[in-house]
Amino acid sequence: MDKERLDKQMDFIKEIDKEKFINRHTLLTGAKRRENDAEHAWHASIMAILLSEYSNEKIDIFKTVFMILIHDIIEIYAGDTYAYDEKAKLSQAKREEEAAKKIFALLPDDQRELLYNTWREFEERISPEAKFARVMDNIQPMMLNDLTGGKAWSENGVRLEQILKRNEKTKEGSEILWEYAYNNFIKPNVKKGIIKDK
Repeated sequence: MDKERLDKQMDFIKEIDKEKFINRHTLLTGAKRRENDAEHAWHASIMAILLSEYSNEKIDIFKTVFMILIHDIIEIYAGDTYAYDEKAKLSQAKREEEAAKKIFALLPDDQRELLYNTWREFEERISPEAKFARVMDNIQPMMLNDLTGGKAWSENGVRLEQILKRNEKTKEGSEILWEYAYNNFIKPNVKKGIIKDK
């Protein structure tokens, strides 16, 4: 047994427990509290397994789920950037890159490289798995927003053009799921006036 390697792995495993404390803007069903990053990753992973048949391309579901599980770990150091906070998004890439290097550096070199490269693949949408993982990352909060009567959208004055801009590449991972989300989560909330059309 390589004790140094195991110590590094355990240090990383202990550190990522902090992901449970990174609160997102998305409210959980019932709107009693905000979802945390770990809950989001779990929920999006289950969605990926169940909905993988709707991917535009054949995907390795293990790789996709792995990607989803690690994609927000960097927020332990970078913090969560709300999807519609234009000011915070200006520094997001730099903060997240620094955070990724810092947190994945806790691991042995081979695993550091694997997790960092998998995270980059997700960010850059450079594989069918990354494209589908991004669909889950976008549709999961959209679904919860709809389930809570659009409360977070309403509180933050989110406009249709912002949602469409954020999701302009979602259909690259799944045209079927993007169409479903648009028709079932977005359109009804536009009709109710929760999502502003202007």
